[in-house]
Amino acid sequence: MPATSSRTSSEPSPSAPSAPSSPDQPAVELRRIRANGVDLNVALAGEGPAVLLLHGFPHTWQLWTDVLPELAGRYRVIAPDLRGFGASAREASGYDAGTLATDAEAVLDALGVRSAAVIGIDAGAPPAFLLAMRRPSLVRQLVLMESLLGTLPGAEEFLAHGAPWWFGFHSAPGLAESVLTGHEGAYIDWFLDAGTLGQGVRPALRDAFVDAYTGSEALRCAFSYYRALPTSARQVREAVRTARLTVPTLAIGARPVGRALEQQLRPVADDLVGHVIEDCGHIIPLHRPDELLGLLRPFLAAGDEGKQE
Repeated sequence: MPATSSRTSSEPSPSAPSAPSSPDQPAVELRRIRANGVDLNVALAGEGPAVLLLHGFPHTWQLWTDVLPELAGRYRVIAPDLRGFGASAREASGYDAGTLATDAEAVLDALGVRSAAVIGIDAGAPPAFLLAMRRPSLVRQLVLMESLLGTLPGAEEFLAHGAPWWFGFHSAPGLAESVLTGHEGAYIDWFLDAGTLGQGVRPALRDAFVDAYTGSEALRCAFSYYRALPTSARQVREAVRTARLTVPTLAIGARPVGRALEQQLRPVADDLVGHVIEDCGHIIPLHRPDELLGLLRPFLAAGDEGKQE
């Protein structure tokens, strides 16, 4: 069972100072927020209707660096490091999608947000989905990218040859962190290169991601998400058994997921639009930020009127 929501504090973190700004970058405040009993590092920028951004593996809130300036020009952007990831607290448990959804809900609650567009990619997509299923009055719009929703029908073609190799490696308790400690840079580089079709990411971002996943405890937390996948899949199945996804939803695919996520959502969603970004790797916000913004602009604008938090 997910932990219950904790309505607690929201304060600047002395260990996470505000990120520097430039003429092309908005001021980003890094705030330590106590949410659902966990200290989460949350990046905040801009003003307006709230947009919550949930990253995946092997990323942090900085995954959104290239889309954040435009979003922050119109929206109040809220981008946490998921529990155990980045500068958020290394928790012993709670990496299932249901608990991560409760974390996200508690962040919005701590910030006084009553309505938010929620955008999730990779590991952030199932929590975003469950949050929208549980709290449709809170989630005004939903964007899901490059992920699967447990074992829902629709991904059979994508999974025809089994899940990607790293799912099994990460899922074995204690194995991956024992093998990879001391070799984190090379391992994270593989995912960053594969996720951008060989392009890679800028050195500063690459170094930030590697730093966030260095050390056996950081790796354990990251891999705990994979170890909780059976629980997350059960939570997704239970959610669609008793309710439908009623909020306007945008499903975005690239390589390798393509339309598999859209196909999973189609039977359970009342208002769904799907797109695939061509010649784009898994890390959409860093590989094709302009194309992503081109999809987000009209979708988010449709939900803006009268939806201030």
